[in-house]
Amino acid sequence: MLNQTSVTEFLLLGLTDNQQLQPLLFVVFLIMYFVNVVGNGAILMVVISDPKLHSPMYFFLGNLSCLDICYSTVTLPKMLQNFVSTHKAISFVACISQLHFFHFLGSTEAMLLGVMAFDRFVAICKPLHYTVIMNHQRCSQMAVTVWVVGFFHALLHSIMTSNLNFCGSNHIHHFFCDIKPLLELACGNIELNQRLLNTVTGTIAMGPFFLTIISYFYIITYLLLKTRSCRMLQRALSTCASHFMVVILLYAPVLFTYTRPASGSSMDQERIVAVMYTVVTPVLNPLIYTLRNKEVKRALIRVVRKKL
Repeated sequence: MLNQTSVTEFLLLGLTDNQQLQPLLFVVFLIMYFVNVVGNGAILMVVISDPKLHSPMYFFLGNLSCLDICYSTVTLPKMLQNFVSTHKAISFVACISQLHFFHFLGSTEAMLLGVMAFDRFVAICKPLHYTVIMNHQRCSQMAVTVWVVGFFHALLHSIMTSNLNFCGSNHIHHFFCDIKPLLELACGNIELNQRLLNTVTGTIAMGPFFLTIISYFYIITYLLLKTRSCRMLQRALSTCASHFMVVILLYAPVLFTYTRPASGSSMDQERIVAVMYTVVTPVLNPLIYTLRNKEVKRALIRVVRKKL
């Protein structure tokens, strides 16, 4: 994975070049990172330690919490360092590594949300067969599959991007190394890279999204036609609401970023939008699941009481 250029490092220009804002942003993002690690870490801990949460739904929730911690860790520490440092450089190898893990964890999370939607579909529409369909072995296989597919999807982009020719500026107009900002700096033909970004990444992202929409469509249709009970519909939708909120929080900014053509004028907007899915969404996920899920709240209370 060696580049064919003389570029040995890039300069991350960050969110803003306003020096007065950077100490404030450092504090804000440090707090958000702390809340992310503590919140998702707490969910991961109770899912592992509490036998009452040893079910497919919480198994996938534990995977999601692990992903959120790792996802933010790929970008936030470097961003925090750049807020308080005048040296904002990142080596070529570190840049490609950051790009790889960012897309590895991001695509894995997108696919995991699709799996979680399928789990809710089976639980509500096939309750008598739920334990057979979503047995421990199958859940483990599904989790391993999304992690492995995410890894090789990111590896493809890493290899393709590392082989580009960078002969001009090494200033990245972003706070982390991503494909689109790097394509802006590349010399020569980048058509194949853009096609891969549009087709492969589009499929990885939109496939689980449509699976989620279809799952919820069948859930609503099933409840309306089979049970004809508004109370059952309300209860089911309340159960699914946390997952659907997380899906919207992830997909709205991602679609905004990766479905628009790269241009100098849009890069500033994309940096702000990127904060949503790299920083804000991982922070909100544990809050959404704990505030709307009584079982998780009870498990957290039990853990706190044991500690006290």
